[in-house]
Amino acid sequence: MKKLFKCTVCGFISEGEEAPEKCPKCNMGKEKFVELSKEDADKIYQSDRTNDIHAEIIVLADKIAKLCNEGIEIKLDPMCVAAFEKAKNEVWTIKQRSKAELAGHMNKGKW
Repeated sequence: MKKLFKCTVCGFISEGEEAPEKCPKCNMGKEKFVELSKEDADKIYQSDRTNDIHAEIIVLADKIAKLCNEGIEIKLDPMCVAAFEKAKNEVWTIKQRSKAELAGHMNKGKW
């Protein structure tokens, strides 16, 4: 497994045998990187897929909300509009739950 290095200026994580000469995000030099412990690196590797899943859920929730708005604007009948409004509210909760989980991952170094 390759090593992980974190930029102490912007938080960018780099993977390799050594830190990059310059940070790809903030352009600071190699000296601004610290090697992550095996435990911290394992957290990042283990959470990589779940972070991607949460990000995809957020994107899908936005798409569902747009579809709900379209259905609401069509105004076929009150029951149909109510179903779209309920779905839109539910998808907001789903989206916020995934955002909160990602924020929790970042706070725990699993990013």
